[in-house]
Amino acid sequence: MAHVLVTGGAGYIGSHACKALRAAGYTPVTYDNLSTGWQDAVKFGPFEQGALSDRARLDEVFAKWQPVAVMHFAALSQVGEAMAKPGLYWRNNVEGSLTLIEAACAAGCLDFVFSSTCATYGEHDNVVLDENTPQEPLNAYGASKRAVENILRDFGASHGMKSVIFRYFNVAGADPEGEVGEYHRPETHLIPVMLEAVDGKRPGLTVHGTDYDTPDGTCIRDYVHVMDLVDAHILGLRWLQDGKGSRVFNLGTGRGFSVREVIDAAGHVTNMAVPCTDGPRRAGDATKLVSGSTRADEELGWSPARSTMPQMIADAWRWHKNGHYTA
Repeated sequence: MAHVLVTGGAGYIGSHACKALRAAGYTPVTYDNLSTGWQDAVKFGPFEQGALSDRARLDEVFAKWQPVAVMHFAALSQVGEAMAKPGLYWRNNVEGSLTLIEAACAAGCLDFVFSSTCATYGEHDNVVLDENTPQEPLNAYGASKRAVENILRDFGASHGMKSVIFRYFNVAGADPEGEVGEYHRPETHLIPVMLEAVDGKRPGLTVHGTDYDTPDGTCIRDYVHVMDLVDAHILGLRWLQDGKGSRVFNLGTGRGFSVREVIDAAGHVTNMAVPCTDGPRRAGDATKLVSGSTRADEELGWSPARSTMPQMIADAWRWHKNGHYTA
């Protein structure tokens, strides 16, 4: 089976992508420094430990496995941290990605699937976002992802690298079969934090900002099931392997949920109250991020069939109760 190098393959989305790659007939080779990932999550192919900044190590891995493509998930991704430590994000996300892209080009591995984000758009009040929406990121996380998109375009012109760039909206849920799931330490994502609060593993959930210009005053986000998301990556990989050109796709459902709506849905799924308190806004948070794109459906044939809020919470709750990583 052809090898695909998966950076960040020991993390949340990357581990689910490795499972999807294996099911699609590829061998995923995880490249991860385990700073936020878990070796226990590497279940579907070989593991190579290393940093994005280590060009010699990357060259060694490319030579050993000769991958036909790269799926690049490895990145720092916390908005609050990005606001406080922008240099960390520029150094890790941009310099690290540049080193990876240069190594891939040197190895002749010119098909590249990149995990970007809707945070590159910034805030556009009362606008659903498509791939042509101006990119005006509010923080170093979104800005660093936009910079990597630009690097990929430049290397497409100079080296013939072809890229599929996916701008994600909020990713949620877990593998329904329970082999991998979402497990961060510390946890900062809304749904797992909420489930920890329901389960008594933290005192409660803080709602960051209740005075946004939305119907209930809380932020609105478009949520996508992680298994739907990685299905899109397989379609993107096949797009490149079929010889098609570089393309950008939003991955969202077109429907937004407020923080309070997510909390209410969790109460229904778990049949338990979600303890929560109101708190101030976080710097760098946009009011509303919702996809208005149909491009992934029309061109890739992608449909986010699992991405209902009850399904995403139910799968996340099952993983929360039964799954964990230890190393």
